[in-house]
Amino acid sequence: MCVKDWKTVAVAAVVFAIVAQIVHTTGAVVTMGYYTNPAYFALWSNLMMPNQGPPGTDFLIASIIVNLAVGAILAGAYLVLKPGIPGKGLRKGINYGILLFLVAGVPGYLSTYLLLAVPAMLLLDWAVESLIIYLVLGATLAKLAPK
Repeated sequence: MCVKDWKTVAVAAVVFAIVAQIVHTTGAVVTMGYYTNPAYFALWSNLMMPNQGPPGTDFLIASIIVNLAVGAILAGAYLVLKPGIPGKGLRKGINYGILLFLVAGVPGYLSTYLLLAVPAMLLLDWAVESLIIYLVLGATLAKLAPK
């Protein structure tokens, strides 16, 4: 990778982290009933829910670090896979977002449904959130790395 590619990865990772934080926070507000329902308390990690109430700063910092890492990985993958992604310009980025959702999001949420007692409607919300984030990432990458 050249210096320009590393800049693209870095910028895309930051955009991914910001968009993911906004989308997931909005989603959490909409689905707050699941997070505050005592029936589901055992599902949440101690990092996310060390006690009743909103997650602490440790969770926020961990979320940002994880989202930066995931954004960098997905941006790097885009740069490698870009020649094989159909479309041109923004369409190529949107196609990449859809591809991410189909190969990572859908299988992940189906596996989660099979293995964990997460409510189906909450998983559906998470899937919609992921689709939005992947599409924004794809559009961002199409803008940052047009050729």
